[in-house]
Amino acid sequence: MVKPSNLLEESVHAHPTLSKQGIRERLFTFWFDSFVYNQIWEDPRVDLEALQLNSESRMVTIASGGCNAVSYLSARPAQIVALDINRYHIYFTRLKLAALAHLPTYEDFYSFFGFGNKQGNVDSYYRYLSCNLDTATRGFWEGESWLRRKVIGPRINYFAKNIYDYSKLGYLLRFLHGLCFVTRNNPARLLKAESRADQERIFEETLAPFSNNKMIKVIGRQPLILFSLGIPPRQLEFLQRVMRGDIVDLYRERVKRLFCAFPIDDNYFMWQALTRGYDHKSRRALPEYLKPEGYELRKAGVQRIHTEIAHMTQYLQKQPRHSFDRFVLLDSQDWMEPKQIAELWQEIDRVGKPGTRIIFRSGSSFSPVEEALPTELRSHFVYEQAKSEVLFKQDRAAIYGGFHLYTKPD
Repeated sequence: MVKPSNLLEESVHAHPTLSKQGIRERLFTFWFDSFVYNQIWEDPRVDLEALQLNSESRMVTIASGGCNAVSYLSARPAQIVALDINRYHIYFTRLKLAALAHLPTYEDFYSFFGFGNKQGNVDSYYRYLSCNLDTATRGFWEGESWLRRKVIGPRINYFAKNIYDYSKLGYLLRFLHGLCFVTRNNPARLLKAESRADQERIFEETLAPFSNNKMIKVIGRQPLILFSLGIPPRQLEFLQRVMRGDIVDLYRERVKRLFCAFPIDDNYFMWQALTRGYDHKSRRALPEYLKPEGYELRKAGVQRIHTEIAHMTQYLQKQPRHSFDRFVLLDSQDWMEPKQIAELWQEIDRVGKPGTRIIFRSGSSFSPVEEALPTELRSHFVYEQAKSEVLFKQDRAAIYGGFHLYTKPD
């Protein structure tokens, strides 16, 4: 078995170790080999419209935090394979699946992943979940070493403190909230806005001055900020194509879309960014997998999800011809060299059935597939560009530059 750290290195390392880009790549893999995302930042509502899942659909997706893989169960696909080169994300996904399958009620499940900050969650883990996890996942949450168990404490205790504080992204959000306090800006006022115009006004009063602060501009350019957002060096190259200023200006543009382009009561990404939590009062601004609607349906279908620590291309190389028809690549191709992208799509072409649908995001508005694929291979797929542009505008996460849908014609 290939070690997860080696999978990460294979995906990111493309330059000599002592080159400037090579050093950045190795710093990124060191930083990313950890618990990075406690929530996936791709909108499942957009995904489901693009994928058009049915009872015969067999899907391969990158897991990340596992939120969307569970959300897809509402469409009753035949199978979902959730892969990730980051073992921490697979362990988080497996915990979600065990909780969905074995916690007694919806409220227990919501307490775990909605609130994520109650002592009862830890008690429920040891009562209902621990015995239903594989050895590696159980070890991860309960402590893989004496030091972790006795000194730092098992990771499952995060669910009594607020799981959304404990990841690279969670730490970054806490840091940014602290900077807002120091610079006397309070963007959480946005949650009390009464209209979209009100949202924009409050944004200009709070976050606009914050992003123009000289100290914030210096901090925002630091590699650890980019790495905590999951942006590897190659993706930064793609982002630089669309920058009108520097990276901080790009942050501001996309954060403004996140906070101003969608209604507050329907955008759980906004709530997560501002509070590291969700709207517990009305329970409308929630990830799809956390909503009470469809809970029993998702619970009944949990066995349809298979998880694996694996690279997408390497996994597909082991699968039979025409064995899947839906592929969710997240923004993984922004990490890849053109040769790696071509190898991935060669396998999608072989494994994908006629009628296959493939979706992914990109840091820039440009689809990396258009430059990477050889002409003959590219001719096997149709870029649904008009539909992609419509769906991009509906994506509540708002952090990417493009959403892309490709199909393999019948």
